Amino acid sequence: MKKTTAYFTKTELALWLGSVLFIVTAFCLFDRENYLTLIASLIGVTSLIFAAKGHPVSQVLMIVFSILYGIISYSFAYYGEMITYLGMTLPMSVVALVAWLRHPYEGKKSEVQVNRIGKKDVLWAMILTTVVTVAFYFILEAFHTANLLPSTISVTTSFLAVFLTFRRSPYYALAYAANDIVLIVLWVLASLEDIHYVSVVICFVVFFANDMYGFMNWRRMAKRQLEGERKVNVQKF
Repeated sequence: MKKTTAYFTKTELALWLGSVLFIVTAFCLFDRENYLTLIASLIGVTSLIFAAKGHPVSQVLMIVFSILYGIISYSFAYYGEMITYLGMTLPMSVVALVAWLRHPYEGKKSEVQVNRIGKKDVLWAMILTTVVTVAFYFILEAFHTANLLPSTISVTTSFLAVFLTFRRSPYYALAYAANDIVLIVLWVLASLEDIHYVSVVICFVVFFANDMYGFMNWRRMAKRQLEGERKVNVQKF
């Protein structure tokens, strides 16, 4: 416990504790029944704070979250979310976990080496995201998915996020933040029919805040790692 506490800054601990407080409060006010939603939300926000530090354990937690969130999405016929997280986010999190473990920063398993993506990565991201979006639109339409358009956009942002996570780019967090906004809209629509889903809305509002912090921290990590590489190169020279 002491090691874990020391690993995070005071700001990060405050962000995590505040997120947990918001999630639990929302559950007590609007739900009080679907404990699976509460558990998924707590696992999800814990995954994000580890992801903000570039720790591979975040991907393990994301795998668990994907399973639970897939079940929750099925309960409201959000088949797009279910298919996206079980069929895409989950397996891509496994791939990302392997990639992060294979690229530790200076041999430290607690921090991944930040990658600077090039034009080739951007091109592949655009092509694959477009193909996945078009394919999923027809798949979701065939399943009579509720709120088809935002569900399709969610697939787009989700795929881009997991692709950038696999490539170890700081912009993965921005893609997830965009996905959070889409999911907030989706679950607001769901909560208009069932107030219990307000707790899920609060969950993704909290996720958005954590993803924005994750992006800022990864930018700092990238700068610090780059400066470290330059110092090593100067010393070798």
